[in-house]
Amino acid sequence: MRLKHIIKTAGGLRAKRRIAAVGTAGVLACGAVIAVPGTAQAAASYNGACGAGYGVIDQMDLGADGRVFLTYSSATGKNCVVTMRNVVGPKEPMQAMISISGVPNSSVMDYGSYTSYAGPVYLYARGSCVDWSGFFRLERVRYNDHCG
Repeated sequence: MRLKHIIKTAGGLRAKRRIAAVGTAGVLACGAVIAVPGTAQAAASYNGACGAGYGVIDQMDLGADGRVFLTYSSATGKNCVVTMRNVVGPKEPMQAMISISGVPNSSVMDYGSYTSYAGPVYLYARGSCVDWSGFFRLERVRYNDHCG
């Protein structure tokens, strides 16, 4: 009863439209908040650490904490690996590694305590398969991968 009284005294039809629009917007806003899933952290995205001309060709999740990126430059024939944290924080052990599959002592690795990423590490591997890995609280490795 009170709402009807306010509508009648607030300018008739124009006020009704305003109230209806505000009510609809409120319902949509509430729906949008409910529909958006909550996440503690967004997944890391490639930061361009390998430099110009390198494009991401593969990636591996490190659980909920980070991601490892394998990039390649067709101009140089080099692969590059970077391990990224999802959230910048205090220094913690991290690692980025790449090697030519089946070739002893070909590994290039960056291991240390970092706040955001490990690497980049580069390896000329045109015409070869690579083993690549990353570590931040969890390790992921791929062997005999991306041959060419």
